[in-house]
Amino acid sequence: MALSYEELKKMTAAQLREIASGIDHDAVHGYTTMHKEHLVKGICEALEIDMHVHHEVVGLNKTSIKSQIKSLKKQRDEALSKQDYTELKRLRHKVKTLKNKLKKATV
Repeated sequence: MALSYEELKKMTAAQLREIASGIDHDAVHGYTTMHKEHLVKGICEALEIDMHVHHEVVGLNKTSIKSQIKSLKKQRDEALSKQDYTELKRLRHKVKTLKNKLKKATV
């Protein structure tokens, strides 16, 4: 039975202990006294399951938005050194809106 990280997170601690009882690995040694988050981490390590959740940006060109953010941050630094606070505020707001646009498009 192939398990994923998401499936393991949805299981109860008792179910995780039952799975850990069939695994002979140092990561799940002492599984009877482990809390759920440690059990999930140990089982993932023992079964070599990727714990990182990959997200995708849908409907936007992520690289172009990130390059816009990078250029805006350079402009922000220049405005800060010139002490142009109105321009600084505008640039910070633009960076924030682009970051929020990326977050909303993330699945």
